[in-house]
Amino acid sequence: MLTPLQADLASVVEGVNLVWVLTVTFLIFFMHAGFAMLEAGQVRAKNVANQLTKNLLTWSIGVIVFFLLGAAVSSIVAAFTGGPEISSISGAFMSLYAPDASATTAWVDWLFGAVFAMTAATIVSGAVAGRARLRAYLTYTILIAGVIYPVVVGFTWGGGFLDALGFHDFAGGMIVHGMGGIAGLTAAWIIGPRMNRFKPDGTANVIPGHSITFAVLGTLILAFGWYGFNVGTAAAPLAYADGAVTLGSFAFVGRVALVTTLGMAAGAIGAGGVAMYKTGKVDTLYVANGLLAGLVGVTAIADDIVWPGALVVGLLAGAQLPVVFEFVEKRLRIDDVCAVFPVHGSAGILGALLYPVFAVPLWHDGASFVSLAVPQVVGVGVIAVWTFAATALVFGGFRAVGQVRVSSDHEREGLDTAEHGVDTYPEFGSPDADTGIRTDGSGVPSGDGFMTTGRED
Repeated sequence: MLTPLQADLASVVEGVNLVWVLTVTFLIFFMHAGFAMLEAGQVRAKNVANQLTKNLLTWSIGVIVFFLLGAAVSSIVAAFTGGPEISSISGAFMSLYAPDASATTAWVDWLFGAVFAMTAATIVSGAVAGRARLRAYLTYTILIAGVIYPVVVGFTWGGGFLDALGFHDFAGGMIVHGMGGIAGLTAAWIIGPRMNRFKPDGTANVIPGHSITFAVLGTLILAFGWYGFNVGTAAAPLAYADGAVTLGSFAFVGRVALVTTLGMAAGAIGAGGVAMYKTGKVDTLYVANGLLAGLVGVTAIADDIVWPGALVVGLLAGAQLPVVFEFVEKRLRIDDVCAVFPVHGSAGILGALLYPVFAVPLWHDGASFVSLAVPQVVGVGVIAVWTFAATALVFGGFRAVGQVRVSSDHEREGLDTAEHGVDTYPEFGSPDADTGIRTDGSGVPSGDGFMTTGRED
């Protein structure tokens, strides 16, 4: 039986830990400012307000849907695929929705999960910028927050069959970012490219974003918030057992912080290096997005790899960015405006699949490479297939009824005016209602994508 002093210590420990969880939750929420700036910087001036509105409404609509539906869906999916018994789910629901003191911890845990869900949802907006109807995008937001993402969580973190199989994803490298990148690529493919994005012969025109400054600012805000994403997931500050208060495992937290930092730095170097090799110039947006790709690459595995692995995974995640972006653009001819697939999708897949190569259990505990690799391959495959199928169904349905993208006139005019009735930069004249294609001075379009170098191979 606890003495009053021991009971007070237990309350103090719980309070400190709850404050820590809320603090990192708010840090992750601030990543939406990073997404807003990154995406706004990579679209044309006439579409900035539309992109900002999508980011605001993704959070506002999505977080309510996740509270009312998504959290329940993830629990139910987990229960039916090998997770907790159905009988225990009703108790969890009562803790979440019943307005009493016992619900405090459940509410904090829900909010921590919600900011992860909204990160996955908002990634999609960058892929379909400049031509997606707001109503189609917001409908998809409802479905990804209420069903598509929660199903993935039920398979994995909720205790479903992928978790039982041994699939390893520490903080969402595949569950959040990989899923969001695949969803964005699928949506961009179904909606089709922006006007004049490709020439009649299929070669690509560059449509540059209006502000590299905003894009880089958004990148650094995201990197700052990522410490909440990874380090915040690592451990609680205090633990209470047998009447004693102990510190959390800060050696473990230190590993996560180190791997996160090395991964982001190596990602920027990898992307910049490949850009230099391909074009002779160090492209600013490749470096910025490479930093994010490095972060995505290590997010699934930051808790359980040897530190040299962070350098290798980050470097590869950044290096693949220009290669995958060029493949998506030139071979698949998909207009992924903010490069969400190479930044989030392929980088997330890469990191998850490289886990067995650098895993601590392999290098220090003698674990089998195959036993570590099989769950990763199966998990990546299941998440990719589910995300592609669900996203294709939603956007394919809107396309079938002619509601997936704005009219040509509205796209030419700009979505700020057409969908919101505003001009983001009124002091500088009308929005750029022309094609927005950069030329080399002779009237010939130049460039090969969303990046700034404008060189063609």
